[in-house]
Amino acid sequence: MRNEAFQNMKFYAYKMRHDYGFAPNPFGNICTLATCKPKIRRNAEIGDWIFGTGSKMMGLKYHLIYLMQVSNKITFQQYWDDPIYEIKKPVKNGSLVRLHGDNIYHDNGQGTIVQCESLHSNDDGTPNNAHLKRDTKGKYVLISNNFYYFGEKNFLLPDNFLSVCSHVRDTIVVKDKELACEFIDWVKKNFKLGINGFPINWIEYRQLKMSI
Repeated sequence: MRNEAFQNMKFYAYKMRHDYGFAPNPFGNICTLATCKPKIRRNAEIGDWIFGTGSKMMGLKYHLIYLMQVSNKITFQQYWDDPIYEIKKPVKNGSLVRLHGDNIYHDNGQGTIVQCESLHSNDDGTPNNAHLKRDTKGKYVLISNNFYYFGEKNFLLPDNFLSVCSHVRDTIVVKDKELACEFIDWVKKNFKLGINGFPINWIEYRQLKMSI
C-alpha cells in the first residue's frame, strides 16, 4: 500500500509538438520547465511527476521523450538571479546548449516581466509578446534533479503503459496512480538517470558541428 505522499502526488502528461532542448531544458544536470505548459507550471507541486510524449504531428505518438519529478518550484526572478542556473540563460552565438537556454524572463526593475532574446523571441530578436503572455501565465519554473530525458532516443511505450499518455490535445492528470508508479519504476529499472539522447530537433543543426 502506498504512503500518504503518494496519495497526494499528481502525474501530469502531455504531448510535445517539437523538442529543441528548450521546454524541457535537460542541461546543467538539472531538467527545467520554464516556458510553455503554463497549467502544469502553475499547478504542479514538489514531488509531482511530468510525462512528455511525442505527438502525431512529430510522428512519435506514444513515444516517451522525457519524464521528470518536480524537485523545486521557483519564480522567474529566482531562476534569473540564482547563479546555479546561469548556464540556462541563452547565448545567441554559443553552443547548442546555450543557444536553447530557457532562463529568459526577469523583472525589469519596474515590476514588469520582460523577455530576453531566445528561442521564444521573434526572428529579429525582439520580444514575442504572444509567447511572453502565455509563458508568464505559468508563473513558476519547475526544477528537477530526478529526470530521464530521451530526446532522439525516444521509444514507443509498451501497450500496458499507453494509458499514462495524454490522449487529448491538452495536458491530463493521470487518474491511475498505481499504473503511473509502475511506469516510473519500469523506466528507472531500464534506463539511465539524466540525459539519454540529444534533442530531436537538433538534427537540423548537426552539420554546423557546434559543440554541446
